[in-house]
Amino acid sequence: MMRALYSGVSGLKTHQTKMDVIGNNIANVNTVAFKSSSTTFSEIMYQNISGASGATATKGGVNAKQIGLGVTTGSTSVNITSPGATQTTGDGWDLKITGDSFFVVNNGSENLFTKAGAFYIDGAGNLATKANGYTVMGWQVDPETGDIRKDTVSTLKIMQEKNLTSPPEATTEATCSGILDSNNVQVNSDSGHIMSLGFYDALGYSYTAKFAVKTVDADTKTYTVELTDVLDSNNHSILKDYLAADPNNTLANIFGKETTATRTFDLQPGFTYNGTNFFDKNNVQLTYDATTKTYTGAGNVSYTVAEMFGLSGNQVTDFDPDNIQQNGQTATYTHTDNLVGYELDFYEGGANAGTFSYIDAAGTESVSFNMSVLGTQFQNINLDFTQAQCYDNGANCTLGTLKGATDKTTGTGKKLGDLTGLEVQEDGRIFGNYDNGNTVLLGQIAVAVFANPSGLEKLGDNCYKPTLNSGEFDGIGQEITADGGKMTSGVLEMSNVDLSTEFTEMITTQRGFQANSRIITTSDTLLEELINLKR
Repeated sequence: MMRALYSGVSGLKTHQTKMDVIGNNIANVNTVAFKSSSTTFSEIMYQNISGASGATATKGGVNAKQIGLGVTTGSTSVNITSPGATQTTGDGWDLKITGDSFFVVNNGSENLFTKAGAFYIDGAGNLATKANGYTVMGWQVDPETGDIRKDTVSTLKIMQEKNLTSPPEATTEATCSGILDSNNVQVNSDSGHIMSLGFYDALGYSYTAKFAVKTVDADTKTYTVELTDVLDSNNHSILKDYLAADPNNTLANIFGKETTATRTFDLQPGFTYNGTNFFDKNNVQLTYDATTKTYTGAGNVSYTVAEMFGLSGNQVTDFDPDNIQQNGQTATYTHTDNLVGYELDFYEGGANAGTFSYIDAAGTESVSFNMSVLGTQFQNINLDFTQAQCYDNGANCTLGTLKGATDKTTGTGKKLGDLTGLEVQEDGRIFGNYDNGNTVLLGQIAVAVFANPSGLEKLGDNCYKPTLNSGEFDGIGQEITADGGKMTSGVLEMSNVDLSTEFTEMITTQRGFQANSRIITTSDTLLEELINLKR
């Protein structure tokens, strides 16, 4: 009689335990990364009334007579490998971890493990959990290699001083590209077609170099490229400072070498030449005046050499009447300029007509812009001309220079970059994005994997710790992709509680509890009948 009573009591206790587990599951139906638990029952023990006997030649065997003494909780297991649903948050530091691995966090005294990836950057710049401020652990960047060093995990201090800026880089490559049209007015002028090149020094300061492209001989597609100025960001000429600092400083030290450019100018309309003398449109004979550099006729009518031949600037200053030659019924004047720059040539005809031929000398594709002479913070810039072309473009000249090699990436140089954003990749690597275009590796979130993750002990706060039956954490961890997992940014893993299952389990648990209570009341009735025998 008493056995039935206590069996009923054990049934009530175990079903209450199961109800406690179900209640906890339902309470955490919306808890981030919560893993549901389940309960299994086990028999307590059996009382043998008589043992089993074996069969004999004349009699069969008899089974043992046993009476059970109730039920107990056999185990509570965590459904840790079943993922929960995905919830989109839009927060880049909300991370969902895929697979059987765990984030490693530290509570200040020990490493704990969690599936809840709701993180943020705390006031000290550490990556930490939103719920309790535990720091997220991972690997640091090796300063020598710039790559991740997979050593003992440590706190990921993302917003530290060295990560707030990205160092500048000096420009080392530049490209000249576009179309040079020999009919362009500027190309044929004394000032030439102006090109600007923006570049950086090693400290991240910006500068602008000015170049002029001038026609030498349009028929042979020969031109010169000259450096005219170098300006800082305040539009101050550091080139003039350099030239004024020392008499030995020359343009040739920076760009090119002393070159000569010979140009031919025809006599302008309205003037004639008979091989000896010049005449104007009124048929007045003109005589050259070397003092005023003008041609003067009767009645003091005078004309400048610019009006006679279209010269300007140094060409007028260097005018030499001995270089005038008869060309049919007109005259040509040959002028030679001493320049500091390079000769730019294009193919005259054939299949390559109009394409780049060479700069400076045959076979040369690029020249050096020797900025290092202006200061130690500068680096020389290799200026590539292979992308330049010479075609009829409606007298429009599009030739220009840009920093960087032809791939538009190499050697562009960069200013000092400010941190503008952070991102986490699927392998847990954290990158910083800077406003100078740099993307820098700042660290990597490590994960832990256990032989038996269900053996981990729940501590609350969505955290677990190892037990003797879960396996140990080696202190280093592994990359999440090692077992095929990944991290997804901007989403969180929700609870894996299945309400339909929990409510079904609740019904069966309620009925089990109810049935066990009937065992007690029925046994009580039997005891009452026994006591009533004394009446």
